[in-house]
Amino acid sequence: MNNPASMQDMVKHAFANMRGRLTPQAPLGPRTWFRVGGAAEWLFQPADAEDLAGVLQRLSPELPITALGACSNIIIRDGGLEGVVVRMARGFADITVEADGIIAGCACLDATVAEHAAQAGLAGLEFLAGIPGSIGGAVRMNAGAYGSDIANVLDWAEIITRDGSLIRLDNAALRFGYRRSGLPEGAFVIRARLRGTPANPQDVANHITEVRAARELSQPVRARTGGSTFRNPDAETSSRKAWELIDAAGCRGLRRGDAQVSEKHCNFLINLGNATAADLEGLGEDVRTRVAQNSGVSLHWEIKRLGKTEASVQ
Repeated sequence: MNNPASMQDMVKHAFANMRGRLTPQAPLGPRTWFRVGGAAEWLFQPADAEDLAGVLQRLSPELPITALGACSNIIIRDGGLEGVVVRMARGFADITVEADGIIAGCACLDATVAEHAAQAGLAGLEFLAGIPGSIGGAVRMNAGAYGSDIANVLDWAEIITRDGSLIRLDNAALRFGYRRSGLPEGAFVIRARLRGTPANPQDVANHITEVRAARELSQPVRARTGGSTFRNPDAETSSRKAWELIDAAGCRGLRRGDAQVSEKHCNFLINLGNATAADLEGLGEDVRTRVAQNSGVSLHWEIKRLGKTEASVQ
C-alpha cells in the first residue's frame, strides 16, 4: 500500500470485531517447510469460518490478502508478503466420519485424514498419506500421488469468497485439472467432503503403510524441502517425468549457496541449512534453464512462489 496511514485505518476497521489473532510483521519463514522467507505485513489467524467471513466483509478490496495452509509446497520470498496473510489453524481442523466419506476442515493435515479413513474402514484416501500439507491446499491445487488425486474423491468443498460469502461447490464446479482447480480468485477453502469406499480397516492401514514406505524410500522427507518442485509435462510435450528430465540435464545435486537439488529425488529442492528464498528460487530457475537447453522442454513450477524479493523492500 502506498499510504501506510490509510492501510492502518482499513486494517483497524476490518478487524475491529474479530475473535481470532492479528499479528503485525509476523515472521513466516519458521512456518514453512523450507524454513525461508520474510514476514507477513499482517498475519490473521481467524477463530472460525464466521470470524473469517466477518473480516472479509469489512476488508477493503484494496488490501492484498493471501491464504496460507501448512506451507509445505511454497517458497515465501525474502521480502515477505504485503497486506493480510490468513492462516487457518485449530478452528478449521474438525473431522467428521460418515458411512461413505469424511468431512475435513481445511487445516487438517492430509495424512491425518488418511489415518481417520483407515480407522473407519474407508478405502480410496490412502494416497493422502503420501502428500505433505493440508486439505485446503490439496483442494486448491488438486493434490495427488500414488495413482489418485483430490478430483477423484471430492464430493464438495465449502469456500468463503473474497467478499465474505459462504458457498458450497460440487466437484464439477471446481473444474479440476492437473495440479490445479478453478477456485474463484481470492476464495478460501473452509472444508471438504472426500468420498471413501467401505473396506477392511486393516487392509486400508496396510496400504497407508506401503504409501509411507514408498515415500520414505524415494523422497528426502527428513530434509528441509517443499515437495515436488515442477509439474510433470503434458504427454504431448514429453513422455518423461520432470525428475527424469532434470536428471538427464545433469542437475542432480546441483547447488546455489545452501540450496541443493536433492540427490535422492531430483524434483525436490533442499535447504541444507542457510539457504535463502532467493537461493531456492534461483536454483529452480537454473534447473529450468538446463532442462530447456538439454531437452527443449519448459518445466512449470508446482511449488508456489509468493511475496517480494528482498531487493524490492523499501
